[in-house]
Amino acid sequence: MTGSFQRYLRAKRTIDDRALDRRLLGELRETLAARASAGDGPLRVLEAGAGIGTMITRLVGWEVLPPGTTHYTAVDLQSENIAALPDHLDRWADDRPDYAVSTDPLALVGPECRLEIERVDTDVVAYAERTAATHDLVIGAALLDILGLSNLRSLIGTLEPGGAFYFPITFDGGTRFYPAHDADRSVERHYHAHMDNKEGGSSRAGGETLARLQERPGVDVAAAGSDWVVTPADGGYRADEAYALRYILNSIEEAVAEITAGEFDPLEGWLDRRRAQVDAGELLYHTHQLDLFGRVDGSTPSGPDQE
Repeated sequence: MTGSFQRYLRAKRTIDDRALDRRLLGELRETLAARASAGDGPLRVLEAGAGIGTMITRLVGWEVLPPGTTHYTAVDLQSENIAALPDHLDRWADDRPDYAVSTDPLALVGPECRLEIERVDTDVVAYAERTAATHDLVIGAALLDILGLSNLRSLIGTLEPGGAFYFPITFDGGTRFYPAHDADRSVERHYHAHMDNKEGGSSRAGGETLARLQERPGVDVAAAGSDWVVTPADGGYRADEAYALRYILNSIEEAVAEITAGEFDPLEGWLDRRRAQVDAGELLYHTHQLDLFGRVDGSTPSGPDQE
């Protein structure tokens, strides 16, 4: 794929910021604050698919994490993502004189908080399966549509009794572009089929995950919409969001070409039109997603999920 995935992760940060449901974030903030008030020691967080660390800086900047020390384990399969995490922290802290980044060990330090960050570049499921149930919070953003529901229990299993999970931006079966094009529905169908055809992948992961969690004993879960809506303003896009759109179009090109073995003739014309619309600041992009937040009480049995 052309383009930098790490730049894409930076470019989509503003899109995620608009999409994330503030009510569920408020519930997460209150849950963590209550734990801090109980004096249970440093907060222990595991983020699966942590990327370059945009969730870390968001949780700090939006004051979701409580004051005090947080042990934050950032796990990602791509070593390039993990390697870029300190640079993202530095860029974020450069604009905020009250915060500083230290190395060896890596830490983000603010007026009332200290995040001690462990970076792990490995498969998140394998890591979760060998990790004891010692975490207070597990996070997986934009993850479950590619990770697979069969691995959900491994992530939940890293939580100690009373721990919380937060799975925002979970794709749930909607990809739309405007103005309308005759090939839109066919492109969407093939694109989603490619997700479904991947091992563990699902184009309706949001609703499927919610249903799975609601069925499990000892789990309390809440959900809210977190749709991406990318619109041009004054003939252009916010921040670096045009790059994010171009990267998404490249992803769709590869996915549809792979699932159709290159036999979907309308794809080239559709892409040409959509890319021209991005360049002209005319394309609107909308995806449907869910944020999921909840807690476990420790009664959920261990072991892999059963289909």
